[in-house]
Amino acid sequence: MLIRSLVASDIPAVATLLHALAREYIVHESPPEGAATFLAENGEMGVRGFLARGHVYHVAVIDGELAGFVAVRDCSHLFHLFVGERWHRRGVARALWETARAAALAGGGDGSFTVNSSNFAVPVYESFGFVRVGPTQCAKGLYFNPMRLSASEAG
Repeated sequence: MLIRSLVASDIPAVATLLHALAREYIVHESPPEGAATFLAENGEMGVRGFLARGHVYHVAVIDGELAGFVAVRDCSHLFHLFVGERWHRRGVARALWETARAAALAGGGDGSFTVNSSNFAVPVYESFGFVRVGPTQCAKGLYFNPMRLSASEAG
């Protein structure tokens, strides 16, 4: 597995993977308007916008194929973490998270992170040390679980 910084030519594959996984694991719980908004905001143009606003993306490539990607905003918010289904339970998410975490620390982050987890991903984030900091919430028709990893727990 190769983990590297995202390059512009990765964006179509990232958006395609995001949409496929979001339909399966995130927006199926949302009303149609919420699902449409999320998918529209997270297409190719959305990813380009996130990059322009300073989100730091890394991709995992296995056998020449995009296996997953991660994005962190402001060196403190885990914004995206998606891994293709065929690579679930193979350490890809953890490797992406560890890379993103190290980059955030190198970029000036203090080691504390937040994430708005889908219901499906809560156990993954808990395995990284994140804890829920509130009940399931809904914004723009999208359900999420606010979670936090404090610097002291990030070791």
